[in-house]
Amino acid sequence: MLYSLSADLILIVHLAFVLFVALGGLLVPRRPRLMWLHLPAVVWGALSEFLGVFCPLTPLESALRELGGGSGYEGDFFAHYLTAVIYPAGLTRGIQIALGFGALLPNMAIYGCWLLRKRRSRSRRGV
Repeated sequence: MLYSLSADLILIVHLAFVLFVALGGLLVPRRPRLMWLHLPAVVWGALSEFLGVFCPLTPLESALRELGGGSGYEGDFFAHYLTAVIYPAGLTRGIQIALGFGALLPNMAIYGCWLLRKRRSRSRRGV
C-alpha cells in the first residue's frame, strides 16, 4: 500500500510539474522570482518533448506501482483521471513535438508581454 500511495504522490507531483510548465508563466508577473524556477522547467519540458526523453518520474512511478503489486494504471482514481493527462494514449513523435511547442510558445508570449510592459512602465517613469 505504501508503494501504491508513493506512486500516486509521484503522479500528482508530475501533474503539478506539467501544469507549472504550461501555466507557470502566468504567475511570473505577480511573482517575478518564480521566473528562475519556471524558465528551467519550461526548457526541460520542451526539450524532453522535442528529444523524446521521458521524465525520470515516469519510470519511478511505474517501478513503485509494480512494487505495490499493480501492473498498470487502471483501477484507482489517480490512474483513471490523471494518468491520461500526463501519458496520453497514441502519443507519437509528432504529438510530442507539438506538446513541446505547446509548452514553449505560450510561455514565450507571456514573458514577451510581461517584459514589454516592464519596459514601457520604465520608459514612462524616465528610468
